[in-house]
Amino acid sequence: MSYKGKYKIKNLKKYRGDPTKVTYRSLWEKKFMNYCENNPDVIEWSSEEIVVPYKSPIDKRIHRYFPDFWIKIKKENGLTECVLIEVKPKKQLTQPKKPKRITRRYLSEVYTFGVNEAKWKAATEYCSDRKWRFKIITEDHLF
Repeated sequence: MSYKGKYKIKNLKKYRGDPTKVTYRSLWEKKFMNYCENNPDVIEWSSEEIVVPYKSPIDKRIHRYFPDFWIKIKKENGLTECVLIEVKPKKQLTQPKKPKRITRRYLSEVYTFGVNEAKWKAATEYCSDRKWRFKIITEDHLF
């Protein structure tokens, strides 16, 4: 089974964006795509169609962040809510612990964490401006 690939949209009426460019980069993302297609409470959804500008803490420049998903859901009270969603392993949500010896791997993890934090802060503000919600989903939510 491939961990990356093109996702074939089954319910075109639900998908908002270009259905020919839907790509999953992990089996967790593919699982979430199936959830969006099969859950009747998900009214609309898209994958990497929204662009959120953020300032990188590394080079101090503005970059473009494409959150994994946007969904519009029907809540129990009948109202709708829009949510931007990022799918990440739980271990990437906390700052890496500093080892006794600084390794390339540790520096890479610190770099990734810093950039992700900047992206998530920008996404939270982006959502707040639109009265949406930003949520990070981990393996705990998917399994």
